[in-house]
Amino acid sequence: MGKDIELAILFADVVGSTRLYDIMGDLRARDMVSICIDVMRSATEQRQGTVIKTMGDEVMATFPSPDAALNAAAQMQQQISSHAQLKVDGQPVSIRIGCHYGPVMLENRDVFGAAVHTANRMTSQAKAGQIVTTAATVERLSPEWRAACRQIDIATLKGQGNEVALYEVLWQIEDVTSMVPGITEPRPTRAMRLRLRCMDRELLMDERHPSITIGRAEDNDVVVKGSLISRLHARIEINRSKFVLIDQSTNGTFVQSTDGEESFVRRDSLQLKGQGMIGLGRLPEQGSAQTIRFTCEDS
Repeated sequence: MGKDIELAILFADVVGSTRLYDIMGDLRARDMVSICIDVMRSATEQRQGTVIKTMGDEVMATFPSPDAALNAAAQMQQQISSHAQLKVDGQPVSIRIGCHYGPVMLENRDVFGAAVHTANRMTSQAKAGQIVTTAATVERLSPEWRAACRQIDIATLKGQGNEVALYEVLWQIEDVTSMVPGITEPRPTRAMRLRLRCMDRELLMDERHPSITIGRAEDNDVVVKGSLISRLHARIEINRSKFVLIDQSTNGTFVQSTDGEESFVRRDSLQLKGQGMIGLGRLPEQGSAQTIRFTCEDS
């Protein structure tokens, strides 16, 4: 007989494993995938979890609470992104993780139910290096983990028909730390502001408005249309009195300062300094409707 219980279900898989086999050959690629699976399994077991099954380059696991699942997910991302043996052409191998907390049926060391399918869908919504979860999971998190979650999209789940809010979990230690208010942390002596201009619209970031989203979807703070622009292309957040651009796109983000220095970031972060222009998926051009101008100011 099966037993009904609420659990956090987590799926994690290696991104681009087929490409690994093409580039490295079967033996080396299989070894790298095996190392990833070992890291995922170890993180699960160290964080109160149970590995239900492994399927090629994917792990399915359950946890007694959402916090335990995210503790394991963050550990997986941190260890795989920094593992000395998990690099291809100098770039780290990446995994993506999806998680959902809800009722499941436990039977014969396996779990079944709609919550399992939802967790699996979260994995398919995640990009390389991301942890994606649901509002139902976020609601049950501790304040510390809840502060590290940001809504990134709304998706209709296949086979269910209803819309679900998607949340990204900021698993990097410095990002998570910056999201949790420090009780004894002194206020900065200077209040910083970031002024953004796109077409005829202007937006101001400061301590009262500490984050914005940029992309082609209408629910972003800055909406920019274009074939190279992702639905949620990038975020800008205040991190320790610095303005940090975090790219989440397929084609990356270009930043050009007024002194001519050019930077490119994809699936990574970059500090914005002084004045300049931001291009989504392409180099910024003077006078283009797709170019975002920025100015860092002392108030």
